[in-house]
Amino acid sequence: MMAEKLDVASARRKMKSPNIKTRKRALKALHDAARQSGKK
Repeated sequence: MMAEKLDVASARRKMKSPNIKTRKRALKALHDAARQSGKK
C-alpha cells in the first residue's frame, strides 16, 4: 500500500496534518508501533 513505512516521529508529525487520510494512516502507524513495543 504505502511506499515508506512511517516511523513514530514522522507519524506524530503527520497527525497534525489537515488531510484526513494522512491522519488516519499516521494513527494506524502509531498504533502498530505501540503494539510492537508492547509485544517485546
